[in-house]
Amino acid sequence: MKRSQLAETHTIAALVENKAGVLARVAGLFARRGFNIESLAVAPTDDRFSRITIVVDADSAPIDQIKKQLDKLIDVVDITELSVEDSALREMVLVRLELGDEAKVAEVEELVAGFSGSVVRVRGANMMLSLSSSPDDLDSFLDRLQPYGITALQRTGAIAIPGI
Repeated sequence: MKRSQLAETHTIAALVENKAGVLARVAGLFARRGFNIESLAVAPTDDRFSRITIVVDADSAPIDQIKKQLDKLIDVVDITELSVEDSALREMVLVRLELGDEAKVAEVEELVAGFSGSVVRVRGANMMLSLSSSPDDLDSFLDRLQPYGITALQRTGAIAIPGI
């Protein structure tokens, strides 16, 4: 399903203490409340903290309630709702293609360059590609790749930080 076809979402960045079990407690909070998580990404910011980026379905999860519940968790240091206009939000996709004809490799390389993506590997008529961009750009990229024979793809969850 395309990200643009999803219901309206909220993007939340939570700065948390980098300790064992924190992610499980955050995810458990959402599960207990019946909030639908569209994507979840977490990584350390330094030795002491990690940033969790959570994209939730706005219909299943009122933003004020999410913030209040997250704020109750002792390991949560800061919670920020990120708007599309005032933040940088990116996802990444890895795609494997079986083109069937080596002559199509150059066409796909041109398409990938047009989206500022990269070719990870080419073996004969098989290619592996990557692109990091906005969810809408990834949707467009994948739409353009459909005729070439996508055999596998993996899309990350959103990562985001407040804009400058």
